[in-house]
Amino acid sequence: MIASVAELTTAISGTDFVGMPTRDLANAITFYGDTLGLRRSVYLPERNYAEFETGNLTLSVYDAEKMGLEHHVNRNAIALRVEDVAQARAELEGRGVEFAGETLDTGVCHMAFFADADGNGLMLHHRYAPRSTES
Repeated sequence: MIASVAELTTAISGTDFVGMPTRDLANAITFYGDTLGLRRSVYLPERNYAEFETGNLTLSVYDAEKMGLEHHVNRNAIALRVEDVAQARAELEGRGVEFAGETLDTGVCHMAFFADADGNGLMLHHRYAPRSTES
């Protein structure tokens, strides 16, 4: 039987980073830093990775193959929080980012899907209605 969170002595308190594999670190650095405007916090080209801050989650961009790992694209979109999806989308389209389809309105949030040059899924996201959670 799996213990509940209350029973764990070492409870998970958050998520520190998510990996974004690339085959071209220099290109990825330009995309995440210049195109998306994220602040780079780490750049270790000799170790084949860089990190970018989103405010609450670090995107760790790395060349898996140069680290002796297999390259696996993350197609499940990471939701990047913005205040205005339409405005942010227009800015990124002006910088050459191509979006997949129209912006979605789910009834609680707006979402606009795109990908980096390696095909890793990303989305612009804004929740405009209160979130209901399980008790």
